Amino acid sequence: MNRVGKKNEETLIEMGQTNDGEESNGPLCENTSNADSEFPGNSEGLSTTETTLLISDLQGKSGRRFNLFLKRRLRIDRRHQSKDSVFFRDGTRRIDFVLTYVDDPKMDGEKKVDRRRMFENNLVKAGLELETEDKKESENGKTYFVKIHAPWEILITYAEVLNIKVPIKENDISCAVENPLDCIFWPFRLPEIVMHPEPDYFTAPFSKERQELYLIDDESTFFSPSVRNRIVFYILTRCPYGTEEGKKKFGIKRLLNNGTYTAAYPLHDCQYWKKLNDPKCENERYTLYREWARFPRFYKEQPLDLIRKYYGEKIGIYFAWLGFYTEMLFFAALVGSICFLYGLFTMNENMSSKEICSPSIGGEIIMCPLCDRKCDYWRLNSTCESSQYSHLFDNVATLFFAIFMGIWVTLFLEFWKRRQARLEYEWDLVDFEEEQQQLQLRPEYEAKCTQKRKNPVTQWSVYNYDCGW
Repeated sequence: MNRVGKKNEETLIEMGQTNDGEESNGPLCENTSNADSEFPGNSEGLSTTETTLLISDLQGKSGRRFNLFLKRRLRIDRRHQSKDSVFFRDGTRRIDFVLTYVDDPKMDGEKKVDRRRMFENNLVKAGLELETEDKKESENGKTYFVKIHAPWEILITYAEVLNIKVPIKENDISCAVENPLDCIFWPFRLPEIVMHPEPDYFTAPFSKERQELYLIDDESTFFSPSVRNRIVFYILTRCPYGTEEGKKKFGIKRLLNNGTYTAAYPLHDCQYWKKLNDPKCENERYTLYREWARFPRFYKEQPLDLIRKYYGEKIGIYFAWLGFYTEMLFFAALVGSICFLYGLFTMNENMSSKEICSPSIGGEIIMCPLCDRKCDYWRLNSTCESSQYSHLFDNVATLFFAIFMGIWVTLFLEFWKRRQARLEYEWDLVDFEEEQQQLQLRPEYEAKCTQKRKNPVTQWSVYNYDCGW
């Protein structure tokens, strides 16, 4: 089933008019050795009749032989495309989200079918394009896959709604002069192309009326996969699927909870364990696996810009914090190791341990039983080894380590604030938290709110209950 949706004014979120003839023409990622196909794109998008028309000028026996060869080639490519490609069957429209379900007529089958039909019809009305893979293509033979693609008009509409920032001009501000001591950290550096895969840009919130100001070279790659996934998920969480018990039902989360769909997820890039044959297909997942997500790279710095581009800002900030925390723990571990070694080397010279282990002192001191009936008296020098071991962690250096950790925590928080402020500036996240509070309201809350009211603090129009603040 291949459905191309058109916009409708009666959708949950207001949308503009869509140009149905517009499609992105991104390259198809082929992960097989047959990347040098005679025809561009994935051949599954062409039927044998259409392909024959492409070479209709070939006459006679040679033409028929070539047609037969091409049909076989198409069948081979179709198998590979179903496993490795991140595009629709036509090879141009990218898969932005996938919904899966198992058609089980025994468990509320008709009700779930009606929900899915209404939900998918409303997705089409919202402007998304759907393509369903039959259950025969799944490994268990029971699961259907609904592939979702967001066309250009939908992307720019919701990019404006979500205030997504896009590049308008390359940053021409000169970078800081390199420190001569940076050569010391050269073994821990990654190649520049990995650390900064794209130039630095000045950005601004997207506006449909000012598209000519943005650096739109290719519509299919202008928005990153993470942004495309975010837009589609925003639509999925607000799309209605019917009315039950007098209440309007909507959102993919409810459909997942009631078992209508079994899963909803975006796709990764193509194979990550090997490089693609097609140079046009940029596989950032492979670069991350090779330069970041492997044990031999544990001592290298993290490609934060690439992580942010592939996973989004929130995941990028998390790994930035995790890497900074690990770096700061190195100093705490170094001082802690020194304190431990001090206790190890002074274990036999400790006065308390000497007195406990001495036969004339600890051996003469008799201790009371540990229990009333079955326990016997014991001598203090029987705890000689435990007193020596306790000196490893309880010595004079331990006091210094406790003071050091108090200072370390303070410095860690202050230095992280600096690092976070720098990332916020570089990634255009200065007002990110306030924007998220306005844009990422729960759909359930939006549905119950009937009016907006100006916030006296921020002066922004926000949803509120009639019994509001």
